Amino acid sequence: MPVPALVFAVLVVTVEQLAQWEYGAAGILGLLLLTIGIRANRPGVSSAGAVLLALLVARPAL
Repeated sequence: MPVPALVFAVLVVTVEQLAQWEYGAAGILGLLLLTIGIRANRPGVSSAGAVLLALLVARPAL
């Protein structure tokens, strides 16, 4: 396995775990929607994921 692919995989898993720890299931759902939307080239799905993540991050300020 090439080193950059391994580093990227570890980074992705780390970000997912941090999102779950900090924002719960809604954070994972937002990341999942964002990732699927980007990979499938579906702007509506990726926008929904981005909005969900933005609301989770901005919730303490509201």
